[in-house]
Amino acid sequence: MNSYFKLKESETLELKKSTAQLKPAVISIVAMLNKHQEGKLYFGVKDDGTIVGQEIGNDTLRTISQAISAHIEPRIYPAIKQVNLQGKTCIELEFRGNEVPYFAHGRAYIRTSDEDKPLSVKELENLILRKNKDQLKWDRSICKEAGLEDLDEEKVRFFLKEAGREFSGLENSLKKLKLIDAGKLTNAAVILFGKKPEDFFPNARLRCAVFATNDTSYIIDMQDYTGDLFNLIAEAEKYILKNIHIGMRLEGLKRIDVPEIAKEAIREAIINAFCHRDYYEYDSVNVAIFKNRLEIRNKGLLYGGLTIEQIKTEMVSERRNELIAEIFHEIHWIEKWGRGISLILSMEPEADFKEVGTQFIVTFKRKYFEESEESEEKVEERKVEGWSERWSERWSERWSERWSELNENQRKILILLQTNPSISKIELADKLGINPSAVQKNLNTLKKKRFLKRVGPARGGHWELIDE
Repeated sequence: MNSYFKLKESETLELKKSTAQLKPAVISIVAMLNKHQEGKLYFGVKDDGTIVGQEIGNDTLRTISQAISAHIEPRIYPAIKQVNLQGKTCIELEFRGNEVPYFAHGRAYIRTSDEDKPLSVKELENLILRKNKDQLKWDRSICKEAGLEDLDEEKVRFFLKEAGREFSGLENSLKKLKLIDAGKLTNAAVILFGKKPEDFFPNARLRCAVFATNDTSYIIDMQDYTGDLFNLIAEAEKYILKNIHIGMRLEGLKRIDVPEIAKEAIREAIINAFCHRDYYEYDSVNVAIFKNRLEIRNKGLLYGGLTIEQIKTEMVSERRNELIAEIFHEIHWIEKWGRGISLILSMEPEADFKEVGTQFIVTFKRKYFEESEESEEKVEERKVEGWSERWSERWSERWSERWSELNENQRKILILLQTNPSISKIELADKLGINPSAVQKNLNTLKKKRFLKRVGPARGGHWELIDE
């Protein structure tokens, strides 16, 4: 060791003059394990860093090992060796363990700076609760049904390239990312790199919808997506940008698209939704696009006791899914400093954050929205006229070639029945501008071709669309 270098006690380093201080050394080991789950201790070095050396007999190392074995619970197996520090013989102990709380001589201690403090009953209780909470974290839990064959190696290779890491075989690469525990895949490994994560987690899902007004009365479009988190995040961003207004600006002769909501803010909110959601809850991440706003919703209230006010004013972050967060950090999708919310607010100052029930909701105002004075009838009329093209594209896939068999009125009837299954023939006639008998004729054709069926009586029943 360099003669100018001096050891200094810290939360993970303890110095003892000699093995005569074996009992307090055992206490220090426990205190460091309870605080950091690892540490180092030297015999033969005074607490001010002066190296004095340690006499070592035939059984000195064995005595230290036996004292640790006899007086520390749960048991640990430190590396104990003789070392030379500045020409003097000393003893080095290196230890680690995750089975907190640890006890020395029947009592638990915690490391604070370079001191070992006894834990009170309440502090011990909190330590146990924190341990249990970490063990119950969804992303760290083992996915018992999954094996390496369920992962997509190309996804892992692509991720490592983006992260600036080398691929060293599938299993070894996953170990380095801490996505394998005791030879078993974690939930995080499967939902991030699985071929079909939805086979193991039905809530590995994204639901998106566009609504005609400021509530959920009339649905223009609805799409469901499954897959790994990288794919779902990309699909969410793509769906939103496809369904909000895009303006433009010129930079020289080049046209630059400018969404009405900052693309970076949207992306940050989507990533946060998938990173921090509660995957124990059976639900999807939901994207809802209304006439006046965009909402991104995920199951899981703020984690670790944080409040809405704190996340808006303080750069703090408590991570529900630490492994997923670390993977996103590797490719610079999130930062470790809890700056996500402040980044959103810097780009969209009117963004709103709220907790409703068990959901966390981010809301962005749509800038090009203008409050309309249109009557409900006008809105519905515009809905029927304006949505045919979009629904035709979607339903031509849904019913394949059969969609081309229908005339315009029959297609509009299906659109209206999708949004209001209980609509009457009189209402249909009014909205389509045809007489009730013509409506009935079209309905008969749709029933005959098995596009829809009537459920229940004429009064009080409803229509159901048939998928075949």
